[in-house]
Amino acid sequence: MDSTIPAPRHDSPQLRLEPMVDLEWSQAIELPRVASSATKPSEARRSWVHRAPEEQVLALYHAASASGGPMPAPWWLRAMAAGTLLSREDGFRVEDRIHQLLTRRPGWEFVPWAADGESGYWEFMPSEGGNTGNRIPTTVLTTDRHTGWIDVLPAYSVTSPAPIAVAGLAGLRARLGEFEAVR
Repeated sequence: MDSTIPAPRHDSPQLRLEPMVDLEWSQAIELPRVASSATKPSEARRSWVHRAPEEQVLALYHAASASGGPMPAPWWLRAMAAGTLLSREDGFRVEDRIHQLLTRRPGWEFVPWAADGESGYWEFMPSEGGNTGNRIPTTVLTTDRHTGWIDVLPAYSVTSPAPIAVAGLAGLRARLGEFEAVR
């Protein structure tokens, strides 16, 4: 048995390596472990999509999305790609303002470990059901579903309710008493 490796033939086609866009995208949204202990949205913004130039982030998102199907991504990036949000900074501002509003009130906690690529959410812990803790608490999430950018999921035990679209930070501020009353 000959153990020598044959030299490449010059008449054979050259190998071309193409980046695997899906793998590249999953690395782009991957958060380091330290982000899982974040207590506010700005502490969780540690992945490539949060730091790289916006044009590069959008280009990679569009390339990854071209294969069809939904791609895991932060809400603000989906909104930018749809043309409904002007910049990543605008999205960060929405998250930071929600955080400022909710953390001034007792019972609200920021949860940094959302679905892949997502920005985290806030839970109203008193709505969990007291000592039994048998309910999913009232949750405030950021969304690209509408240009108010905020959805609320009321506390529930069995079936997830439809999200309530909230008209921005002013709408959230105006309805917080209503959302906190669901215990």
